[in-house]
Amino acid sequence: MPTTERRAAILGSPVAHSLSPVLHGAAFAALGLPWTYSRVECDAETLPGFVASLGPEWVGLSVTMPGKRAALAVASSVTERAVAVGAANTLVRAGDGWLADCTDVSGVAGALRAGGFGGGGGLGVVLGAGGTACAALAGFVDLGLTSAVVVVRDPARAVDAVECADRLSLPLRVVAWAEAPFSGLAAECAVLVNTVPPAAAAGLGTDLASVPCLLDVIYHPWPTPLATAVAAAGGRVVTGLDMLLHQAFDQSTHFTGLTAPRSAMRDALFEATGGIHALPF
Repeated sequence: MPTTERRAAILGSPVAHSLSPVLHGAAFAALGLPWTYSRVECDAETLPGFVASLGPEWVGLSVTMPGKRAALAVASSVTERAVAVGAANTLVRAGDGWLADCTDVSGVAGALRAGGFGGGGGLGVVLGAGGTACAALAGFVDLGLTSAVVVVRDPARAVDAVECADRLSLPLRVVAWAEAPFSGLAAECAVLVNTVPPAAAAGLGTDLASVPCLLDVIYHPWPTPLATAVAAAGGRVVTGLDMLLHQAFDQSTHFTGLTAPRSAMRDALFEATGGIHALPF
């Protein structure tokens, strides 16, 4: 078991709210590693210089908004899923350089599996077309879904999602929010991932209540109106906390080279968030 002290951190702006230190601190403790994990305020412009300045004691970095594209650009090697998504939330030391990965894909797929989605063919729907939407599309492929719909207020802003779907060879339809047949999509889809703020989706509870499985990436405040409607109708609901937990499992393995201590990480997150969700895995 390695015992030499090492360092890791979460980079983002703003970053003070990040729960990543809870997860990785618990992992290091459970694995008996005297390592440190901190928060670093860092935007996309300052990320390359910060990464270049790091000494050999740094084993890895978690990256949140707005630096995920910059993280992909500074890497010397890149995983296939990071290329597909077009962004990286993980940088891990690889020789004299850095390997970039997008464990957000595992976050989406792992959260949905833990929430009871069995996978298989079918349609996945995403509300919104930001960075999380691309991770959701890659997660759909991992789960075996065979097509996707992205609903966005301005279809012109779905370029990244369209390019991501092309790289994944996933048939994708972009639908304008004002014209979206929400009830029909709910009846047709196997999974819906909501990436828009609660207020934007608050009026859709009736139309989307029949969704069989929902991942609502918002976890505070919880529950969202959409999650309440789906749960009341008998659908499965997972949260952004589930996604956060499951993406951290792969990150932990990247950083330490050891199997992630899932129970310790889940228990730490559960306690830190007041037990608002069971966080199954």
